[in-house]
Amino acid sequence: MCGIVAYIGSKPARELLLEGLKRLEYRGYDSAGIAVLNGGIKVARSIGRVAGLEEMISIDSGFDGTVGIAHTRWATHGEPSERNAHPHSDNLKNGHGIHLVHNGIIENYVSLKKYLISKGHEFTSDTDTEVLAHLIGELYDGDLETAVQSALREVTGAYAIAVVCEEEPEVLVVARKGSPLIVGVGKDEYVVASDSSAIVAHTTQAFLLDDETVARLTRDSFRTTTVDNVELTPEIKELEFTLEQIELGNFDHFMLKEIYEQPNTLRTCIQGRVDAVGSKIVLGGVADFEAEIVKAKRILMLGQGTALHAAMIGEYLFEKLAGIPTEVEFASEFRYRNPIVEENTVAIAVSQSGETADTLAAVLEAKRRGALTFGAVNVVGSTISRETDAGVYLRVGPEIGVASTKAFIGQVAVLTMLATYIGRRHHLDRDEMSELLSALEQIPDHISTVLGQSDHILEVTKGVVDRDNWLFLGRGTNYPVALEGALKLKEISYIHAEGMPAAEMKHGPIALIDKGMPVVIVATRGSQYEKVIGNMEEVRSRGGHVIAVATEGDTSIVEHCDDVFYVPDVPEPLQPLVTVVPLQLLAYHAAVLRGKDVDKPRNLAKSVTVE
Repeated sequence: MCGIVAYIGSKPARELLLEGLKRLEYRGYDSAGIAVLNGGIKVARSIGRVAGLEEMISIDSGFDGTVGIAHTRWATHGEPSERNAHPHSDNLKNGHGIHLVHNGIIENYVSLKKYLISKGHEFTSDTDTEVLAHLIGELYDGDLETAVQSALREVTGAYAIAVVCEEEPEVLVVARKGSPLIVGVGKDEYVVASDSSAIVAHTTQAFLLDDETVARLTRDSFRTTTVDNVELTPEIKELEFTLEQIELGNFDHFMLKEIYEQPNTLRTCIQGRVDAVGSKIVLGGVADFEAEIVKAKRILMLGQGTALHAAMIGEYLFEKLAGIPTEVEFASEFRYRNPIVEENTVAIAVSQSGETADTLAAVLEAKRRGALTFGAVNVVGSTISRETDAGVYLRVGPEIGVASTKAFIGQVAVLTMLATYIGRRHHLDRDEMSELLSALEQIPDHISTVLGQSDHILEVTKGVVDRDNWLFLGRGTNYPVALEGALKLKEISYIHAEGMPAAEMKHGPIALIDKGMPVVIVATRGSQYEKVIGNMEEVRSRGGHVIAVATEGDTSIVEHCDDVFYVPDVPEPLQPLVTVVPLQLLAYHAAVLRGKDVDKPRNLAKSVTVE
């Protein structure tokens, strides 16, 4: 979950590395560090944001070299502190000046550390990463690439690493297993990073490192091998997005920018895939497996966090539109049971990054047990997209804000298309499908309508933002929306919030309601509308402050709530695509009003690439 950037070329490394760290800071921001080769090696590490590191080294000529590595950390082993910040080194008295940055977890670091201590190594941090730096130093015999390969053969766990050595100042070695790493290819230079956002300003050409792959980079050449030194030839491709897409533009925060991008990103997501007139869904990523999909007897949905909420909506969609029994699993729990995977099971992994460690492990377990595996992910070439049998990309563009917004919309849209695709091959009537797809094509405009209420949502939020306990309630497809609304509020404003089915409130949580407690209820017109109105009255009778998300034209709703956010009238299966938007804005405004760092909430990182 940390950010790695490394460079070898002819440009000043300091500015490029710091710029890259700023673009990767959403991956981790409790400490940062840099090492530059410049007639020796110069290292700096600091607590907190990248800006602190930048100030520390701004006028230090020791960082004027053209080869270097840098890191922004989200702590896993060891508290956030200067001594635990990366880079780490093989700091023996007779060491080789090896310095390393690392994302991931070395699971067997305790046994490796005992071995290295017996060989005379002394450790100065609490991290697993320092153990790997010492191990490479212990195995170094004049060839950094060989030492890295040898060390990684002894390692259990996940890693993305970049390594430099004072004794080989013209070499940069990088490697990965389970954590993403991409190599940007320029003219006589290479930029390496955890994701493309730190590369796109410098080159549009790049290749992804496969698992257990090592790359040796010099200014004018590169070589890739397995950890067993078998040579590989990577495929160099164009990056999938532009620099403009990851710039903040005129917005105050990336989260707000991404909320407002949702109409256009949804259009891109469904473009070329939805044919309402012809009652067709075109999904090239699943066409080769159409026969297996149609025969599916069970759908298994796997995800974490926001992706899990999208998967829960998918459960309703697959059962209603495709008529297939569907279950949603916390990916983090799935492989630690003895999960039953019957014949003709399709497992769908939902993930923005495509690198979520728990989701990847769960889908691989489902695959091992005989399931056909699919990915609904955003990042092209990500690990889940490569490990699954087939899948559909979200196509919503890069998402920088830690609190996911447009990726959720993309995930729900992709699952809607996939459920409709299967449903048409089962029992879904042509006219019913055409009507649903026509409504789906209009959703981007409906989201724009909801975004026009941002000022009203802000005013409502001002009246309740001082309350520290909230409830979010919904039924049917809007129950996961309630969960998502509560999660967003928790993530960025640090307000305690619970999401639950509206009827569940009576079975205990109603005891929490006191005078003025904000209770957000998704109360759009649909099959359970009258029951939701009953739930609203139960809250009001106990003094709760009811904020309703209701259907345009429903004037009677004001008799049952204190405030209301209206959304356009859309078919029930598509309601989450519009009802979630006011909850995103509510959470955003609450965080800003409370003075929180919206894009970098405490203790959170964008992509959870470790368990």
